[in-house]
Amino acid sequence: MIDPKFIGRTYGPVKYEVGLEKVKEYANAVGDTNPLYVDEEAAAKGPYGTIIAPPMFAVVYAKDIVGQLLFDKDVDLNIMMLVHGEQEFEFHRPVKAREVVYTDGEIVHIENKEKLDVITLETRSKVEGDLVTTGRYTFVVRR
Repeated sequence: MIDPKFIGRTYGPVKYEVGLEKVKEYANAVGDTNPLYVDEEAAAKGPYGTIIAPPMFAVVYAKDIVGQLLFDKDVDLNIMMLVHGEQEFEFHRPVKAREVVYTDGEIVHIENKEKLDVITLETRSKVEGDLVTTGRYTFVVRR
């Protein structure tokens, strides 16, 4: 059983430098070839003046915080019995190629049900102190 005393536990921050080629590779890998993501010339003429990351690129710069929770020896999640329940993001502004993103996280919810536990991690990603993405990851752990 996951102890509710871990609500409020924090992780990070983790630094991630958004690489121009990484953004293009990600966009191509997911089949989203919006010129703002892959075409430097078109993006330079666009509203942001440069390549921006597709919104779901947020999973890339937030992944290490999620990993800190999953492998936290104190919380001791049973990874073999864990399923990814939900994931949602709130996007505050686009992330540009070459920006540096700092992400931290906090356990915001733990619920012990009859045969399972539910734990929610909230991540906050910032560029130069400004919030760019908020993520919520909910995991279900069967007992």
